[in-house]
Amino acid sequence: MDLVKTARALASDKRVRILSWLKDPAAHFPPQADGDLVEDGVCVVLIAEKLGVSQPTATEHLKILAEAGFVRARRLKQWTFYRRDEAAIAGIKQGIAREL
Repeated sequence: MDLVKTARALASDKRVRILSWLKDPAAHFPPQADGDLVEDGVCVVLIAEKLGVSQPTATEHLKILAEAGFVRARRLKQWTFYRRDEAAIAGIKQGIAREL
């Protein structure tokens, strides 16, 4: 675990909101034409709309979360879908507890 990447990922309220929304995607996002919200993740377009930012800005936030291990990306057709990586998040929590 890279504590600096973890801290950077959590330093943005927008990224923390994304993680919160992805914890229960069906409660926070409408159904998608492609991909299941829970199994495949949420399309970056929907995340950008909910966050109130452009798609490239949302993609950058999600890239930072992915680099820190919080989310996984999956390509379906021309779209990228993101979902939380619960196993990695559990490991990150344990790593933070050990480091601090």
